[in-house]
Formats: sequence, structure tokens, C-alpha cells
Amino acid sequence: MKAWFAVGATTAFTGRYVLLRVLLRKFQRDVAALNAGDHRPLLRSYRSDAVLRFADGDHRWAGLHVGRDEIDAFLRSFVDAGLQGEITEAYFGGPPWRMTVLVRFNDHATGPDGEVVYRNRTVLLVRTRWGRIVEQEDFYENTARIEAFDARLRELGLGK
Repeated sequence: MKAWFAVGATTAFTGRYVLLRVLLRKFQRDVAALNAGDHRPLLRSYRSDAVLRFADGDHRWAGLHVGRDEIDAFLRSFVDAGLQGEITEAYFGGPPWRMTVLVRFNDHATGPDGEVVYRNRTVLLVRTRWGRIVEQEDFYENTARIEAFDARLRELGLGK
């Protein structure tokens, strides 16, 4: 009986580890596509009724984005601004049908002359159901940086 328990426990832990590695790799591929200008792989990760809460402030990304159409516009704006991101850490909790993911996400943008015009760090709190994002909230280290970046984009004639 102990042997069967050990086999079952080992299988469960191994299965969970493999699932988490697959999810992390998927998110990394989606971010790589986003950095290359294609937001569609990441957009497909959201349920049609998903909610994205982004850092408050006076900038184009601020506020509540409800549904895939609004999240699509948000991600397009991210790409159009030339933002580049990187997942540096990820933590997963809960069962696959109701998982919570915490992600450290660093992003930056360069101007036409190659100068870094924006750099920031954030933590994404993501809730999923069976691997599809239902809710995401982004917590930025410094929202004033986002506002300054948005103002710079307007100076360059890029965006709202």
C-alpha cells in the first residue's frame, strides 16, 4: 500500500511540475511574439469575458479593460508603443481549473534614436480557469513612469 501511495504522490508532483513548466513556456512564447509585434497568441489566452485591470493614472493604458475586444485594443497599443517585456519570475498556485499565477514582468521601450525612453517593473496577478485567463491585474512599481512615457509617445506623434 505504501508503494502505491509513493507512486501516486510522485506521479502527482511530477504531473504538476510538467504542467507548470508547460504553462511558463507558453507565456514566454506569447511574450516573445508580443515583443515581435504579434499580440494574437497572448490574446488567445484570454477568455472572451476576461477582465484586465491596469495601473491607475493619466495614461492610455489605465483602467479596466473588459472582454477580449478591449484587451485586444490594449495589447495593440502595447505593441504600437514599441514596448518590450520579459518574464523574470513566475509562481503558480491552485488546481488547473482555478489557478492563480504571479509574474514579475519587466518592460522597456526605446525611442527612434535607440535611447531607452521607458523602463519599469510590474507584478501581474493572473487568475485562470483551465489555462485561460479570466482576470488580470497589473501592479506597477512606478506609475509616474508610465505617464511620462505616454507623454513622450504623444510628443513623437505616436498615439493618442
